[in-house]
Amino acid sequence: MMVRPDLELIRDRIRQKRANYIKYDFTRIQNDLLKTFFDLAQEFDTLRDFFRICVSLPLEFINVESALYLVDEGRDELVLVCSSLEGVRDDRPPAPAGIALAAESYRTGDSYVVPVHGKRLVAGDMPLFEKDRVIGMFELFPSSRLTGSDRFFLTKYTNRIGFNLHNRIISRQNIRHLKFINSLVRDIEHDVIVPNMYYKYLFRQLRKRITEIAALEQQMDEEPATGLAEIRTRLAGVHQDLSSLYEELQKHHANISLFLESLFRRDHFEAGHLVLRPRTCIVGKEIVEPQLSHYLKRFEGRGIAVEYAAEMAQEEVALSVDIGLLSQVYANLFSNALKYTETILDRWGQPRKTVSYGREYHRHYFGPNKDGIKFNVFTTGRHLSPDEGVAVFSEGVRGSNCGVEPGTGHGLSFVKHVIEMHGGRVGYEPTEQGNNFYFVLPLSTMPLTE
Repeated sequence: MMVRPDLELIRDRIRQKRANYIKYDFTRIQNDLLKTFFDLAQEFDTLRDFFRICVSLPLEFINVESALYLVDEGRDELVLVCSSLEGVRDDRPPAPAGIALAAESYRTGDSYVVPVHGKRLVAGDMPLFEKDRVIGMFELFPSSRLTGSDRFFLTKYTNRIGFNLHNRIISRQNIRHLKFINSLVRDIEHDVIVPNMYYKYLFRQLRKRITEIAALEQQMDEEPATGLAEIRTRLAGVHQDLSSLYEELQKHHANISLFLESLFRRDHFEAGHLVLRPRTCIVGKEIVEPQLSHYLKRFEGRGIAVEYAAEMAQEEVALSVDIGLLSQVYANLFSNALKYTETILDRWGQPRKTVSYGREYHRHYFGPNKDGIKFNVFTTGRHLSPDEGVAVFSEGVRGSNCGVEPGTGHGLSFVKHVIEMHGGRVGYEPTEQGNNFYFVLPLSTMPLTE
């Protein structure tokens, strides 16, 4: 019977496997253990349950305890993830003395330790699968209960653990990357596409001024020389407007370019999450002031006064932060301030519609001798409820005062994510005349006096 060429490779591997299993001559108990492993690995989806399956099967079928150790990428060490004695270990303690990465099985004390290998196909492409594709070790004890047949079988069983674990990790990484891309799309929409619509307004204003120039040119041809003084005055005004529009376009372009650079980094896509590129900067001068300058005219257009909280610390402060991402944090806070600042009556009964910003030092905020600097953006208006004040930093949540203002509820969740990546905290607090949104960053450098 002729075999299709595209099936030949698979059929050849089947024949090899069939011959191998005849040679292995596994016992009925060993075969049952493998079948149970594959059945349960399909039945349970989570990694935690998979770990429990791995360490429980040898105990039930062969009457030996076991422990699974995996390489922790962040700590670059072998850690205990689960054992038949203690279950899943969320604290991930380091492997005890005697348990170390090795390409071959070995004995230590009364334990038999087998390497957990990843798949050959993609192992070299992923940091987790370095060190000769060994991603962990599987300890079985007491080894005195194991026959030579048991040790051989457990090596094969551990290989199945490694291959299955590899697939699960790849699947989790793919899911994490997809979630990150979805989140990044929201970031791009919120911080790039929507602000980019401001260009339409600027170009409309530009076209209006160009039309005015054309009208003035026509008037110069038609009017007698006595009208030139008036035309010259109007041209001076148009020139001033054009200069302002040019500066506004330049600022907006610089801002959008900064945001595009910080969101479209290759590091983000390779890691599957936002990756910080910190550098030491003067936060007030290099981040706050450029963002405020970008919003000043829009605040002015809505009748919102801008104040610096003079009672707060006056010293500039140098911090190691990701300038692009922290600039987007302030862009989100100022954008919300533009939308939601309301007119209130101050303590003297006078109308007040204000956004205020500033910073203040907090000693021991993050613990003993771990000072923080608190950055505030205050707006006048109605208070959020206590529940809203907490929930508003969650994805898709907007305050009850949003009214008809457009928005997705993504801005403050982005703020929270970026600040926590910097090791900081975010928060909301009602004040006498409005609302204060703030974040606190660890103060790792001394203030710089001006």
